[in-house]
Amino acid sequence: MNPEPPNPRPAPSEPGAASAKVRAVPPRAAAGIAVAACLVIALAAAFAVDSRLDRHWILRGITLVVALACAAVLAGENDRKARPIIGLVGVVMFGVVFPVSSTTWSQPPEIKFALAVADDAKAAAEKQAASTVSIADVKAAAEARGGAIGTLKTDRSPTVRGADAYPLIIRAKQDQGRPWSCLTFVHGLDAKVRAC
Repeated sequence: MNPEPPNPRPAPSEPGAASAKVRAVPPRAAAGIAVAACLVIALAAAFAVDSRLDRHWILRGITLVVALACAAVLAGENDRKARPIIGLVGVVMFGVVFPVSSTTWSQPPEIKFALAVADDAKAAAEKQAASTVSIADVKAAAEARGGAIGTLKTDRSPTVRGADAYPLIIRAKQDQGRPWSCLTFVHGLDAKVRAC
């Protein structure tokens, strides 16, 4: 009997054959995903800000345009490794970090205090069946929380501002000046708060 021939060894695979099976995301597809993500994050971050605050639409719009421009860089056909890296970093910074951080920092302590005062003043006005929030309501609400309205009276600034007409200056502590915020009521019971 003739001996069985040995099993032939499989031919060695060519270098890079395994990696070729794993296809990278096409540049245009990556750019499309980045554009969609930037739009979703920009809108979600903007609407997450309290409606009584300034949402800074212009600044957010400019940031979004820059993020979309960086996403367009990802769609370009270019063998340079630096180009997609620059585009990706730009998308992350202007499409994620900036809008999210702007929303996170939209309510510093003085703004939170003014929003709470606005809620209390509005509740007091509604309890009295009033159609508008009076300055007395705001003053009482601020003082009840340990704050005050108007600028702090000092030897250098003896004149108190922002205490007798809207917009009112809201201070979180009676014996402290800045930082403060400005509160006004439009259309009767709708509060608007901004840094000032």
